[in-house]
Amino acid sequence: MNHQPLLRTPLYDLHLELGARMVPFAGYEMPVQYPAGVMAEHLHTRAQAGLFDVSHMGQVRIRPRSGQVADAARALEALVPADIVGLRAGRQRYALFMTPDGGISDDLMVTNMGEWLLLVVNAACKHADFAHVHEALADSCTVEMLSSRALIALQGPAAEAALAGLNPAAADMRFMDVAEMELAGVPCIVSRSGYTGEDGYEIGMPDSDAATVARALLARPGVAPVGLGARDSLRLEAGLCLYGTDIDLTTTPVEAALEWSIQKSRKPGGARAGGYPGAPIVADQLADGPSRRRVGLRAEGRAPVRGGAELFADEAGALPAGRVTSGAFGPSVNAPVAMGYVARDLSAPGTRLFAAVRGRLLPVQVTALPFVPPTFRR
Repeated sequence: MNHQPLLRTPLYDLHLELGARMVPFAGYEMPVQYPAGVMAEHLHTRAQAGLFDVSHMGQVRIRPRSGQVADAARALEALVPADIVGLRAGRQRYALFMTPDGGISDDLMVTNMGEWLLLVVNAACKHADFAHVHEALADSCTVEMLSSRALIALQGPAAEAALAGLNPAAADMRFMDVAEMELAGVPCIVSRSGYTGEDGYEIGMPDSDAATVARALLARPGVAPVGLGARDSLRLEAGLCLYGTDIDLTTTPVEAALEWSIQKSRKPGGARAGGYPGAPIVADQLADGPSRRRVGLRAEGRAPVRGGAELFADEAGALPAGRVTSGAFGPSVNAPVAMGYVARDLSAPGTRLFAAVRGRLLPVQVTALPFVPPTFRR
C-alpha cells in the first residue's frame, strides 16, 4: 500500500530545535507538544502568550476580474451564508461553506484586503475548498491557492505587548481587524483573531521568512511555543468547533449553534437573503428550530467524557439523547469539559444527562458555552 509522505511546514526545523514531539495531522508533521507538556502550554497561553504553527491551513486569494472587490464578495455569497458584501476593507469574518442539504463542508475566515479577498480554510479541506471556489467563481474572479505562505498564531494576554514590540501598530488593532505591517523586517498580513478564546493575532508571511518572524516573537517576554494538544483543549474551553469533529457534512449551522455567523442581511427578510446552498433548510430551522442542538457538557467527577460517547436521558440508558463530539480535561476550569449534540428538548442548561463511558453511565449536565469567557479586544 502506498502512503503519501507527510508534508512539513516552513517551521519544521524550528519545532525540532525546540524539542517538539511531532505527529501526523491533516497530511503534515505537526508539533503536538513541546517539553513543557500540554497542560503547561495550555495554562501558559491563558496567562501569557502561546505561539502556534498553523501553516498547514490553506490560504486562498480571490481577485475580481472587474477590479471591484464587491463583485468578488457578491460571488462568494453564493457559497456562504455570511455577509461578505458588507465586510469592510481591513476586516475579517467567520463563514461556512454549505452543501445543498444544509450541511457544512468547511468553516473558514474571509478577509477583505481592499482589492481582493483572502480565505483561510482548514488543512484537511483546503484542496476541495479551492476546487469548489474555483469552479463557482472562475467566470468572475481569479482564484489562487497561496502555497508559498506560512501562518502562525500568537494567543494570550501578553500577545499585544509581544507583537507591538515588533510593530507598535499592532496595539491599535481590534478584534477581527486585519492590517499589512512589517515584523522583524518581513512584510506580513496580521489579523487580531485566533481560535483559543484569548486575545491574539494570526500572522501570515512568505514561507521563507516564517522562522525569522517566529524566532523574533519567541524572543519576546512571555511567549512560548504551543502545540496541537493545547490548541485543542483551548478551543474546547472556548466553545469553538473543530471541523470534522463538532461540525461536518451532517450538521447544519443552526444545529451547531452557529446562526450568529449568518448576518441579518442574509437571513430570511434580509437584503440578500439566502442564495447559498442549503438556504431553504437553514431558513426553516431558523424559523422552527432544529431537532438537535450543540451544547456544552460538564461531567460530575474528574473523568473526561471523550468524543463519540453516547448520551442518554435516563440512568438506565434506555432513552438516547445525543452524542458527545469533543471532550477533554479543561486545565483552565480544572474539570472535564465536553461538547455534543442533544435533542432540542434536552438542550436547556441544567439538564441532567448520562454519558456512556467504558461500560458505565456517568452523569453530565448541559452547560452554556463557552466554559472560559473570551478576552477578545473589541
